[in-house]
This record gives sequence, structure tokens and C-alpha cells, in this order.
Amino acid sequence: MNNFKAVKIAENIYWVGVIDWSLRNFHGYETSRGSSYNAYLILDDKVTLIDTAKVDFADELLARISSVIEPEKIDLIISSHVEPDHSGALKKVAALAKNAEIITTNPNGLKGLTARYGDLKYKPVKAGDSISIGKRTLQFVPTPMLHWPDSMVTYCPEEKILFSNDAFGEHFATSMRFDDQNDLNIVLAEAKKYYANILMPFGKQAQTALSALGNLEIKMIATGHGVIWRKNISTIIDCYKKWSSGEVEDRAVIVFDSMWHSTEIIAKTITEAFAAKNIPAAYYDLKFTPLSDIVTDIFTSKYLIVGSPTINNQMMPTVAQFLNYIKGLRPVNHKGFAFGSYGWGGQSIALVEDELKAAGIEIILEKIRIANVPTFEQLEEITKNILEI
Repeated sequence: MNNFKAVKIAENIYWVGVIDWSLRNFHGYETSRGSSYNAYLILDDKVTLIDTAKVDFADELLARISSVIEPEKIDLIISSHVEPDHSGALKKVAALAKNAEIITTNPNGLKGLTARYGDLKYKPVKAGDSISIGKRTLQFVPTPMLHWPDSMVTYCPEEKILFSNDAFGEHFATSMRFDDQNDLNIVLAEAKKYYANILMPFGKQAQTALSALGNLEIKMIATGHGVIWRKNISTIIDCYKKWSSGEVEDRAVIVFDSMWHSTEIIAKTITEAFAAKNIPAAYYDLKFTPLSDIVTDIFTSKYLIVGSPTINNQMMPTVAQFLNYIKGLRPVNHKGFAFGSYGWGGQSIALVEDELKAAGIEIILEKIRIANVPTFEQLEEITKNILEI
């Protein structure tokens, strides 16, 4: 077994998770900085493990646990979330900790874990339940649909630690466990990217969870992914309040693909027109930028403008993929329009507009549909129309 060590985060409380340095894709979400699957070990009268890790990393998890205590001595395993990046090693840990009870939400956590791992020693809990593990108490707060029906967080009032599961986290691999040991700008950028690509559809649920946690005194947020927050707690909580509110900035994002540069020329004209209107605009060619990075920018931008040429009576496959991704994330308070060029059919622009509407985007300008190569006069007309928005 490898020589992985636990990291002490408080007296008799340890991070025993794993670092996935090489992860570059998480369900289609590009993770250029890797990730971590955080688990925590509390030594008390009842030795408690909070979460596990992907099954591929079970040995690393067990090595970190073993650097503190024999895994067989674990009395409780808290499963915050059924998804396998949190629970994948559960069965392997439970096989060693034969007497451990596994705490999960009722009914969804119980259903999910049983479906994945069979009958183990489950102890279902509900909102308001708590358990004494000795000197410490653990309180359970279900956070359904943040981002699965079974999700919950755990609070330890004696330590004022919130074990926050997916909330407040980032896909970010780092050798340093705490927020103040890392570049805060990078951490916050990754936290925003994480929220935009995973939690964006669940803004109302996030606000409900923030309300439920509002009366808790929190000195540390021990996340399911990324860094542990101990210095900038108010900063990340304020970010979540803003992000979950659907607040957007006066900013435009232009997203497109092009075949022979005509749609590209229109995209550049639109970008310049917004700039002339003193509205910052970002320009994304789908051939070169990961969807998850584009979505992070769209998330807090008021305007989303999408363009495609026509190919085989359809939009470009890259644009279709992007719009499908956006529809699933259900952005709020966004305005936009469709544009594109064509050789003879020109069906793509109406299809793009339909998909924008289906994603909840308010259409504010008649679709821009230009045959072949745009003329100077057509580009001037585009600029004029955008300046009048």
C-alpha cells in the first residue's frame, strides 16, 4: 500500500481524501486543473468517516485512513451523496469496517446506495436528526437537488465545521488543503466554473440550503471537492448567494462555429458592436474553447448570442452540442438572438433561435440570416441594430 498520509485539519479531525491530478473531463465538464475527492476522519468515541472516493482510488483513501487508525475501527460512515465520486469506495471500506453503520438520507440515499452496493448496514436519517459520537455531535441537513435528490451536508457544532458535500467546492487538484494556502483568484474561478456547470440549474435549491445553514456558526467548510475553506468563508458564501440569485452583469457572450468565415465575420461584427455600446463582449469559436469554460462566462452575463452556418439543413454539430448543454443548465435572466450565414437553405438560424427559446433565453433581436458573404452594408445594419438594443 502506498505511503499516503492523512492531513490534520482540526484536533482529531483529518482529511483522508484523494487527489485526482490527471482528471480532465467530468461528465463533459472540462477539468483542466484536475480534482480531489475529499473524505474526512473524526477520531472520537465513535470513529467516523465522512464520505469515501471513486472506487479506483480506494487504496489511496485506505492508506490515508491507515496512517491515523486501522480502518477496521471505523464505527460510522456518513455517505453525503450517492454519486460514485463520493461513494465509490464505500463497499471496500465497509468490508474492512465490518461493524460500521452507514448513515444516509431517507429515502433517496437509502435507495441509491442499496441499488449500487446492495444491502449494507444502513442507518437512514432525515432533516433535524443528529447523532453523538462522543465529545462531538453531528447534525444532518438534507439538501435535496443540490445536486442529487439524496444530497446532504453534516454540521459539527462543537468544532463549527460544515462538511458541505458538493456545495462550495471546485474541481481543483492541489497539494495544499486550505483556501489560504492557494491562489484565491484561481480557487474562486474554479468555484464559479463548478457552480456554473453543475449547480446552475438548482439555484432555488441552493438558496433553500443557504437559508437552512444561515443560523450556523461556521469556522470551516470541509468541501467534497477542492480546497477546505477556513479564511475566506464569507467570500464563498457571498458568491453562492449571488450565483444562486440569478444576478447577471451587463456583458455579452458571442458563441459560434463557422465553415468559410462568413458566420465568423458576423460574430466579430456583433462583438465589436457590443463593445461600441460599452458592453464588454466575449467571443468564443466552438472549435477552440471547451463548453465548460464558455458556460462559466455565460452564467453571469446578460446576453447570449449564438451563430451557426447551415450544413445538411441543420446547424453545425458543435453548435447543437453547445445548445443542448445550455438547455440542461437552464440559465435564468438571459437575453439574446441567433445569427448565421448560409449558401442556399439557411435553416440553421431558425433552429438556433428555437433552441435558445427552449433554453429560456429571451429573444431581443430578429435573427440575423445572411446568404454567402456578408456585405459591408449588412454588417453596418447589424451594428446599428445592436446599438439600438
